[in-house]
Amino acid sequence: MILILAGCGKTLPARSEFMLGTICTINLYQGGTAALYGAVFARLRQIEERMSSNAVDTEVARVNQNAGIMPVKVSAEVIRVLSRALYYAELSGGAFDPTVDPLVKLWGIGTEYARVPEEEEIRGALALVDWREVVIDEEAGTVFLPQAGMGIDLGAIAKGYAADEAARLIKEAGVSEALIDLGGNIYALGTKAKGAPWRIAVQDPRSSRGTYIGVLELGEKSVVTSGVYERFLDAGDQHYHHILSTVDGYPAERGLLSVTVITDTSIDADALSTTLFVLGYEEGRALVDSLENVEAIFVFQDLSVRGTPGALDVFTLTNDQYRIVG
Repeated sequence: MILILAGCGKTLPARSEFMLGTICTINLYQGGTAALYGAVFARLRQIEERMSSNAVDTEVARVNQNAGIMPVKVSAEVIRVLSRALYYAELSGGAFDPTVDPLVKLWGIGTEYARVPEEEEIRGALALVDWREVVIDEEAGTVFLPQAGMGIDLGAIAKGYAADEAARLIKEAGVSEALIDLGGNIYALGTKAKGAPWRIAVQDPRSSRGTYIGVLELGEKSVVTSGVYERFLDAGDQHYHHILSTVDGYPAERGLLSVTVITDTSIDADALSTTLFVLGYEEGRALVDSLENVEAIFVFQDLSVRGTPGALDVFTLTNDQYRIVG
């Protein structure tokens, strides 16, 4: 996903840093300061240092290292984000599952050790994936994974939480116009000058980042896309994307190239974009229709585009290789 920013009058240049496994860019308009930039990026770094499963000394990593051994004390916000992840796991019947870490590590997609695992390895990893086994003790402030080898991965929800936290700090500082882009997790805060909507482009999932299929015109919203283009492994003539199914342990194949979710909070948009991609259109659309203030755009492998009425009302298709079918 990219942003179209024409017409915005910035008082300071945007700031970008690599964290949360991606390039994070913050644009502060009309009142942003260097101190506020520093505070926002410090907060993002703090979240990464608590929730990453890839480093060895984060709270989530310590939970994983002590799987089958003992509960681990974690911060209140790790419990908050994990609890929201478990909510979406229950809502989706396990299509979204924060205990997917054994599968993620096995495939290694997006890392230098990416490979196609053997069937036996996949079966072994799948046996360790079950969101229902996570034990949270809110009074003690602990998380426990009962089986050795289990692991939590908050990669499909933590960036959304981080975007919401960035927005909170920016609002508390009195800035009423900002754009937060955490590697495609977009939070548009306020409106552009003179009340004009933000123009947010939806990535063309068949192309490199920077090309798009159409443009959303929105007020204050979060927009998150999950798709086959983000991280992938090409092995022989096969293309394996990073969104894994907890049913068979392989990249989810539901005829989709991407799913874009529009809602009020980025933590929900982040989790839902992955959830809907794994569920596929029929089940995913039914889930969206059951939720309030959630809109979605589904892009299919045949280049057709479907969306909820609220999403299509604010979306303009600009790429004639695609077609809207409802």
